[in-house]
Amino acid sequence: MTLIVRDFSLDDAASVSRVRRAALPYMVTTPEAVAFGVQSANPAKKYRLLIAEKDGEIIGTAHVGIAYDSGEPGQSFVTPHVHPEHRGQGAGALILRAAEEHLTAEGARTVYAWVMDEPESRAFAEKHGYRPTRPAHFQRLDLTNGTLPPLPELPAGVELGTAADFEADPRPMFRADAEATSDEPSDIGADFDDYDDWITHTWNNPLLDRDLSTVVLVDGDVAAFTAAHSDGSTRYMSGMTGTLRAHRGRGFAKLAKTDSLRRARAAGYTEAFTSNDAGNGPMLAINKWFGYEICATEVRHVRTLG
Repeated sequence: MTLIVRDFSLDDAASVSRVRRAALPYMVTTPEAVAFGVQSANPAKKYRLLIAEKDGEIIGTAHVGIAYDSGEPGQSFVTPHVHPEHRGQGAGALILRAAEEHLTAEGARTVYAWVMDEPESRAFAEKHGYRPTRPAHFQRLDLTNGTLPPLPELPAGVELGTAADFEADPRPMFRADAEATSDEPSDIGADFDDYDDWITHTWNNPLLDRDLSTVVLVDGDVAAFTAAHSDGSTRYMSGMTGTLRAHRGRGFAKLAKTDSLRRARAAGYTEAFTSNDAGNGPMLAINKWFGYEICATEVRHVRTLG
């Protein structure tokens, strides 16, 4: 058996997408999104997509980079994925070592990684010096057989639109995303102030389905939104749902998600996924109200480098 780790090439996109979906079936991914992530990476991210290859077959991958938009320097991330049929063969350890060597060379002091809340995965993380910090829950909703709530009557001054309505000028969506994201619980904070970077990596992401991404407007201004990611076929995922601070407590997150999910079902999507920090009680409660069920849990881990 010959096992090597190398950098991604565009010809690998379909294989990487296949491995990611097998390793983490609760996420939405496509070959186009894989290639986009590499081609659009900010230079400050020092991003590499590493490939584990066994006898010419791609069996594992890892996202590796610097958290360049964090106010705290020296933070970094690595997210290894190994195909379930090829675990226990050394690919995970080899790709993790290559990732840590790259991050150390780029000046990283701490590295964060998501680890599935399973005995084997947690044991692997502990063996390599990672300690757990915070969990997050993947949730699934059956759009084919589940029951979605009806759209309520809208209060005066409230209307629904989509992200597609902002294609001529996405700045209101940027400002809303920045405010909502800044309040999300996370180990790695983000200074969300670079509009051009947001356009490149969020607005132009090929997974972002603007027609399914609902926006709640109050007197013409963005009050809440849900960003929908899709594979263009059957799988839908909530990329982010947020309500601006001035409009919280009015049920707008539920309203945005209700409209978006109904749009997704009408468009033929059969499965909806989402993920929330275990400490985000309000959003977990909203998703439970919709009928989402927790299907897996992952735990953020951290290691000090050097």
